[in-house]
Amino acid sequence: MALNYVWISFFLITFVVAIVKLLGGDTEVFQNIVNSLFESAATGASISLGLIGMMTFALGIMKIGEKGGMIAIFARLVGPFFNKLFPEVPKNHPALGSILMNFSANALGLDNAATPLGLKAMKELQELNPNKETASNAQIMFIVLNASSLTLLPISIMAYRQEAGALQPSDIFLPILIATFFSSLTALILVSIYQKINLFQKSIMTYIGSMIVLIGGTLFYFGTLSQDEISVISKVAGNLILFSIFVSFIALAMFRKINVYDAFIEGAREGFEVAVKIIPYLVAILVGIAVFRASGTMDYIIDGIAYVIGLMGIDTSFVEALPVAFMKPLSGSGARGLMVELMATNGADDFAARVACVIQGSTETTFYVLAVYFGSVAIKNTRHALPCALLSELLGIIAAIIVSYIFFN
Repeated sequence: MALNYVWISFFLITFVVAIVKLLGGDTEVFQNIVNSLFESAATGASISLGLIGMMTFALGIMKIGEKGGMIAIFARLVGPFFNKLFPEVPKNHPALGSILMNFSANALGLDNAATPLGLKAMKELQELNPNKETASNAQIMFIVLNASSLTLLPISIMAYRQEAGALQPSDIFLPILIATFFSSLTALILVSIYQKINLFQKSIMTYIGSMIVLIGGTLFYFGTLSQDEISVISKVAGNLILFSIFVSFIALAMFRKINVYDAFIEGAREGFEVAVKIIPYLVAILVGIAVFRASGTMDYIIDGIAYVIGLMGIDTSFVEALPVAFMKPLSGSGARGLMVELMATNGADDFAARVACVIQGSTETTFYVLAVYFGSVAIKNTRHALPCALLSELLGIIAAIIVSYIFFN
């Protein structure tokens, strides 16, 4: 329901703004909007079709892990924690293992692997959902945490900074980790309030405390390394861990005398079906975003915010980075393009450029995530998923700005 109102708002606001611009003499405004509409529709279809290969492979591997028993092992490892956050999911259910793998892939920056794993988790959670058109509590908790963008290794952003000539490309590493931790913690708290989950339970506090120690240890370790060492170790570690998981799936299945090839084919068929199924949902959200951008509405919003901040006497050095903040929930590639453009214009070590990098690394493409994940299981009523995800995104942006002032200004 929330996505329905957002989608309608994109078109209505765009139409009003475009009429005003037309009356002001901009005769090309509707041409630009229509062109962006058709281009984004084609983009949505091509993205969905591009997922077929990865989805087919990933769900094939996951089926091997499920039949071989490795997914059940993962589920038992996180059971004490996840059973509290996902009380609707039976203990040691395969969905818990899929959720863990999705979170791990996101944290390691393995986006291509994270999406198929997340869609697999959604499918398994949907099997437990009594109302197939309404998001369950477990699905909402999973998606909001997924959209909160817990990132441990923002390698791509450091690479863009190095390419743009930054003196210390990795100086945004610690700020991103801090900001994304706040957004993820906010997501957990918000959804827990909605779903009346008590976070002050021993098992939950133990896992959260362990996570804080892990993040702290990771920070300390990478703080002792050079940029080149960070890049090499993180790339090798992330992909080594992922491939090792795949091999462990196959090895355990062989040990238990599972027909590995047949299991892969069975899962691969599911991957193809899911990739095709999300096309209409993805096209819908991308079209709405495209017309909103093409009308110039986002520029007006940012200019208005800058004006209000200036009147309040607050430093406006970060305002140039706000386009990235507004674009990221709508389009990851759009936000990345704005970040790169800002670094090219102002220099990679400019304060606003650094803020943009921290925002890019600590936020997620919320509307894309909700559209694709809910669309994969045909959920129409998303309940409190969107407001929780957007509030977490907002806290992540605020944290990114504050942390950037602490580190860079």
